[in-house]
Amino acid sequence: MNTAPLAHLIYALAWLSFGAVHSVLAGVAFKNRFEPRFGPYYRLSYNLLATLHIGLVMVVGGAVMSPQAYALEPGVGAGLTGIRVLGGVVLLLALREYDLGRFSGLSQIRAHRQGAPEPGVEPLIIDGMHRIVRHPLYLGAYLIFWGGAVNDFGLATAVWGSLYLWIGARHEERSLRALYGQAYADYQATVPAIIPWKGGAAN
Repeated sequence: MNTAPLAHLIYALAWLSFGAVHSVLAGVAFKNRFEPRFGPYYRLSYNLLATLHIGLVMVVGGAVMSPQAYALEPGVGAGLTGIRVLGGVVLLLALREYDLGRFSGLSQIRAHRQGAPEPGVEPLIIDGMHRIVRHPLYLGAYLIFWGGAVNDFGLATAVWGSLYLWIGARHEERSLRALYGQAYADYQATVPAIIPWKGGAAN
């Protein structure tokens, strides 16, 4: 299918569906209702569903958007590749700072099978890359999105993906403020959200 307004609309609606469903799943009301039913498997199920959904969004985008590469100058193409690689590095470095077992939900399942208490809320992370930006995972994702804007599919993904990240960050900020209280408010006042423009670090 050639890229046309209808194709952009279909892809935009696919991203909208992901944002809407993800917002519902991340909401307190949904969690309070379904976490007791899923027990230790709730977090893993949540992550698998989100992964499946974003995968379907990418499939839809790839099916309706033009994959033909733009006629870019060699330097521009190399620059975009560098941005994308940098985004991957940022993403990997940021992931190292999280408890990936708890983040994925595997630690909860392991604790349940061993008869041990499930891990509680992860402490507020303010070290490493989090001393520069509050959301290094989002920063990495932005760089990957825009580094991949080499055709209509990549550019549309960068636009809609960035919009999703911007809205998602605003929702996440409210949740983190409610979870960590004044500690997060102080961190929020010291360290920028995405772009490391202050050059400061949390103490």
